[in-house]
Amino acid sequence: MIFRLILYVCLVVPFVLVVKNTHAKSLDGFDLIAIEKPRVLGKANSYLSEEPRTVTFSHCQRSAGGLHDYYSEGDYWWPDPENPEGPFIRRDGETYPELFLDHRQAMIRLSEIVGTLTSAYIVTKDEQYATHAVKHLEAWFVQSSTKMNPSLLYGQAIQGRYEGRSIGVIDTLHLTEVARSAKILCSSPSFPTKSQAGVRQWFQTYLTWINTHEYGIREKNHPNNHGVCWSLQAASFADFVGDEEILQWIREQFQSVYLQEMMDDSGGFPAELARTKPYGYSLFVIDAMAGVAQVASTEGNNLWAFQLPDGRGMHRGIEFIVPYIEDKSSWPYPKDIMYWKEWPVRHPSLLFAGLHYEDPHYLHVWKNLEADPETFEVKRNLPLRHPLLWVSGNEGDSVSGTGL
Repeated sequence: MIFRLILYVCLVVPFVLVVKNTHAKSLDGFDLIAIEKPRVLGKANSYLSEEPRTVTFSHCQRSAGGLHDYYSEGDYWWPDPENPEGPFIRRDGETYPELFLDHRQAMIRLSEIVGTLTSAYIVTKDEQYATHAVKHLEAWFVQSSTKMNPSLLYGQAIQGRYEGRSIGVIDTLHLTEVARSAKILCSSPSFPTKSQAGVRQWFQTYLTWINTHEYGIREKNHPNNHGVCWSLQAASFADFVGDEEILQWIREQFQSVYLQEMMDDSGGFPAELARTKPYGYSLFVIDAMAGVAQVASTEGNNLWAFQLPDGRGMHRGIEFIVPYIEDKSSWPYPKDIMYWKEWPVRHPSLLFAGLHYEDPHYLHVWKNLEADPETFEVKRNLPLRHPLLWVSGNEGDSVSGTGL
């Protein structure tokens, strides 16, 4: 009897505690791998024939940078009808159709291919997926002839006004899952040690750049979704390269600024609700907040559980938006000026919250939404599209670098 009790304490109790700490409880039979596996493997097999396409694949004549410099143009800037040859003017929420999109599309493509292949590797441990993902990582971050410069001097340029802007830093949000994939693939024998070091060095250099250059510093402290998105990508990069100082700054910023200053009593974000696309921006910012909480939380500082004295926290933010995801017609604010019909999709905030708060309703809503949106506007505002990079296992056990 005593032996059985000791065996129970030594084996069963620690397992229960791990399940509790990782929020790995099975919720009404929710099986993330079973849900994701057919989709992931179908796409991954098609991507095995896709060759890398980096920023060197195309160059815009309007760019002030070189072949290896990332370049994009501000979405909401248009020719001035009163001065067609002069500086562009702003039309918030209305995307100019003549933008140079090649580098944005290439980066989103990188995120999609590497994220999918890494997810397939998680499910199968088949080295062919890791090998091909590494090929893309090496092209973007290691090989001198094709790699991107680890800076963003020419992001979101405006014709006649700026060669690049601080808010262009948001474009590299699509490297969040690339860094995450690289960290996971470091366990694969198909990822040579030298290549691992090269990829890690690229992300370390870029993380330093966004934390020290005036563009990065301005974006880091931007008082809306841009600031949150700086933290999401910086957290993923810092988690990959092991920069605990930046992760700690992000945790403090999350609590003292993103919740204290940016979230209202209802759980909404007034700066996003004031935009001409309040619905899309509200979805975007809560997804970014959820991503930060997923990456930066620790057992001792769980951003999912943290609440201000008045109750504001991630749970309230999720509770604000979920009714409008379920029934968009109940949205009490103005409709988005563009792309109203394309939302919602499978938002990571629903999945992460469902697992952390052990709420099967959130998971049910998530499961029944579109998993692979095709509209570019949606994809560019949905940087976390591969849930197995963040949580895996039949019971949703987390694979977060922080242990949650």
